[in-house]
Amino acid sequence: MKKPDYSEETRLYREGFRAICGIDEVGRGPLAGPVTAAAVILNPNHIPEGLNDSKRLTEKQRERLYSLIVESSLVSIIHVSVEDIDRLNILQASLLAMRRAAEGLATLPDYALIDGNKLPQGLPCAASALVKGDSKSVSIAAASVVAKISRDRLMTSLGRENPGYGWEKNAGYPTKEHLLALLDLGVTPHHRRSFKPVHNILYPGS
Repeated sequence: MKKPDYSEETRLYREGFRAICGIDEVGRGPLAGPVTAAAVILNPNHIPEGLNDSKRLTEKQRERLYSLIVESSLVSIIHVSVEDIDRLNILQASLLAMRRAAEGLATLPDYALIDGNKLPQGLPCAASALVKGDSKSVSIAAASVVAKISRDRLMTSLGRENPGYGWEKNAGYPTKEHLLALLDLGVTPHHRRSFKPVHNILYPGS
């Protein structure tokens, strides 16, 4: 399986761009918790070894890479709340998270490589969308690792405050344990009311 590399970034450097960030988001599918986006500008002289799509890495590998990325790169992490997800819909909330992540970098990027097939509106720079970008660009792969670790840590913390749903293991995704807990324990303020399994519990028969 081909690993992501720095070829997209190199091409953009040749075109005159200097602050090139990768952006990725995580958390579209869960029933609980925010959607999280990260933007990363890698230092081309200190690209961590082993970067890959976060889904292809073990938790231990992700944790190691997260530390290396944060130490050597410019990083911005944004969580968009359950309230905003319910108000906007999950796609628009994800795009908002990605735009805010780009805006939150200490050095504003002059180009963004974004995972997926849609570009957020109002980005502070030029951008292109790369389908399966986290397996093509190391900048996007780095953003996928940072977003995944950041959201998992937040959901572990929320899981301690709201025991029984298994968020420290399922990160809010609709596992069997989580769905049974929803029926047993009810809906928390951290659940997405616009998502069908939660909506159906709150408004049966609607």
